Amino acid sequence: MKNLGQLMKQAQEMQDKMAEMQESLGQMEIDGVAGAGLVKVTLNGKGEMRRLRIDPTLANPDEAEILEDLIVAAHNDAKGKIEARVQEETQKLMGGLPLPPGMKLPF
Repeated sequence: MKNLGQLMKQAQEMQDKMAEMQESLGQMEIDGVAGAGLVKVTLNGKGEMRRLRIDPTLANPDEAEILEDLIVAAHNDAKGKIEARVQEETQKLMGGLPLPPGMKLPF
């Protein structure tokens, strides 16, 4: 039973660390850029948009479609960076334990 108690304690510690990581994700900010920096999107670690910066030279009504595409590209850039950072932080938390292919944390 001693091993079971130890296992339960480790599981609780891991759960506490995951909760801390989730909270820190809300504080983290990651920028995504597109159009050589003409559009910049800032997301927090949970994927919520915090800021959007558009270079004034893109404010041409005739080129609205280009601007829309750049916003989407900048958002996707930031989102990809967040996913990589979350994966990195999760691996640190898990002590380098390898996850099965295709499994992403947090769930």
